[in-house]
Amino acid sequence: MNAWELLPLIRELFSRHPEYRYHAAWELQWLLFALHYSDELEDEGEIAAAVEVARDDYPQWRPAA
Repeated sequence: MNAWELLPLIRELFSRHPEYRYHAAWELQWLLFALHYSDELEDEGEIAAAVEVARDDYPQWRPAA
């Protein structure tokens, strides 16, 4: 799955489970699988790219500097 296919899954995950908005890509990799958003462990780099786009969509989701 590429980043564009993961983007809706990441947005839904962040909407349903806001406590995961600031987790690293390697943590989200397991969460997407464990919560049945994906049938396999997705590429960490693709997850990171989708997370960046999702966080840009909602600036309040970006971690404080």
